[in-house]
Amino acid sequence: MSDSSEEDESQLPSGAECKERCDEFVKLTGTDSAMAMFYLQNCSWDLQCAVNFYFEKNGGEETSQDSTSDSKETTKNTPRCSQENNEINSSKKKKPRLSLEPQGLLQNAAISEDKRIRILSWNIDGLDTNNLKRRTKAVCQVIANENPHVIFLQEVVPESLIVLKKYCPDYRVSVSNDVGYFTVTLLKDSEVRTETEEVFPFFSSVMSRCLLLTECVIKDVPVLLINTHLESMAGHATERQRQLNIGFKKVLETEKKRTVIFGGDLNLREKELVNVGGIPNQVIDVWEATGKRPEAKFTWDTQRNDNKGFEGKFKPRCRFDRIYLRNAQPKALKPVYFELVGLERIPKCHRFASDHWGLLVHINIEA
Repeated sequence: MSDSSEEDESQLPSGAECKERCDEFVKLTGTDSAMAMFYLQNCSWDLQCAVNFYFEKNGGEETSQDSTSDSKETTKNTPRCSQENNEINSSKKKKPRLSLEPQGLLQNAAISEDKRIRILSWNIDGLDTNNLKRRTKAVCQVIANENPHVIFLQEVVPESLIVLKKYCPDYRVSVSNDVGYFTVTLLKDSEVRTETEEVFPFFSSVMSRCLLLTECVIKDVPVLLINTHLESMAGHATERQRQLNIGFKKVLETEKKRTVIFGGDLNLREKELVNVGGIPNQVIDVWEATGKRPEAKFTWDTQRNDNKGFEGKFKPRCRFDRIYLRNAQPKALKPVYFELVGLERIPKCHRFASDHWGLLVHINIEA
């Protein structure tokens, strides 16, 4: 896996230290993890510098956080199932959303929410049956916290789909299949209007892989969403490259007035992207377009994520999961921030929600 050594991360804190500093920043400023990572990155992960810079830019005023005392009191006599729903849904209101820019430029004023789109993509590892329900609920908690408008999920199984439907009631759910494991696209009912849905199978796949396509309108922007899980394992590189070419072809053939967002668990190695001729013209890699931050690069990272328990000294880390965008006119979408989610261990089982990190992209609508 040649891309595991492309970035020198010797100067970065460990994953646990990054998480601790992000949490402390959030507590001190009342913002969110995206804002924490933005300021900490620009201050080389110096917490005091980041906090000082934040208050200097925002007039020295803290953003108030929701009080938790009332919620603790009300849960004492609430049935367990209601408590679970309340715990997940209550976090939807607590995060102010400020404007993020990729190269260290932060606007002083918050961008209007009607000009912001958030896309989440995540392989949630439904094939791992250990702690499956608890891990899927943790995915739902991240969804509630981050409030994405579009969600691409891969490796969903029927048991995890039941959990997703229960704890994400505000989303329309589209599935590529309902047996085995499959991809799922969730769209925020209040912000996204679905027009058409299609499952495009890869007939030569030995793993029943496909493209899950959805034409929709997100906040008045016509978009084609392409969610996929390309063929897995190094031995299937030829098929994976064939599937990637089909995906790129769909992107390029789409009418020019419609923006295309293509992504998921692509299982992609850098040499394979070179083999297919690279990223097509007019298409951008969102991680690259938002600054190529090294701490947000590796989406399958066994140095920081031990769900798979790799033994020995070699701990592979790869950028398997990616999001590509082809813009349209007259309304253009500008990716402004890219972060990883699912970095926290689940307290009761001490595992992560998945062996993959989730990708969360913050996008601005520009006239």
